[in-house]
Amino acid sequence: MKATKAVVTAASPAHRTLPLQTLVDRDGQPRSVLEILLREIQSAGIEDVCLIIHPGDEEAYRDAARGLGINLSFVEQRERLGYGHALSLAHDFLKGEAFFHTVCDHLFISRDPDRSCARQLVEHASRAGTAMSAVQSTRETEIHLYGAVSGVLTRSTGAEPVYQIRDVIEKPTPTEAEQKLIVPGLRAGQYLTFFGMHVLTPLVMELLRESVQTARSQGGQPNVQLSPVLSELARREQYGAVVVQGSRHHISLKYGLFYTQLALALHGSDKPDVLTELVQLLARSHQ
Repeated sequence: MKATKAVVTAASPAHRTLPLQTLVDRDGQPRSVLEILLREIQSAGIEDVCLIIHPGDEEAYRDAARGLGINLSFVEQRERLGYGHALSLAHDFLKGEAFFHTVCDHLFISRDPDRSCARQLVEHASRAGTAMSAVQSTRETEIHLYGAVSGVLTRSTGAEPVYQIRDVIEKPTPTEAEQKLIVPGLRAGQYLTFFGMHVLTPLVMELLRESVQTARSQGGQPNVQLSPVLSELARREQYGAVVVQGSRHHISLKYGLFYTQLALALHGSDKPDVLTELVQLLARSHQ
């Protein structure tokens, strides 16, 4: 299953300015977070991207992505009905096709110099012919930050283990994880959580639209999320997970931009200079 389009959600009031921040990329060039993220998507062979944005943000986003040569479409989320609702707004853009999806507050650093994290995932999904999410082994103390999955190992050869997903729970408690999300083969206290990127089938978009309609009919303030839809996807279709060779960096957390910048620098062309400066800073801080 080949994903030729991508959807990035960036409409959250808490996160909408993050893609406009500037970081120094691994090649030593200052770039917006949005440009770094779009370059990640481009590396997987995807040139058509839909950005779900807060009303009025299109001009700023176009400026932040200027010069990339990527085909950008914009959809404004005018109602605050949840992450799943935001993603569902890309229905017309996708036209029933499979798609790559990521969020605006994660950046990724691959350990494979020739294959970005996005490329690894897209290649695995294409070979499997199914929906597939990138996952990473995560400590119990951090699972409340992510969606988590249970599943069984289907292929362990090579550097990127592949699992068959059985269930998905959004930001589980340690007790929930211990009861429902144990994955054979992982160390005690470790769970598989979403890495922040997915290749999804058209069924996901239909399930999201159904969830939005159901939520509206029930009254109140809907809060449509993606994880319940992915759990339903696992019951209806083959749905895989691959442990990509790389690291995710959650820039919306406290010091998130700082830690992400540090990670980019330590994996980039300026690593020797950065390490020298860090040693000097540490030495001065202990004087």
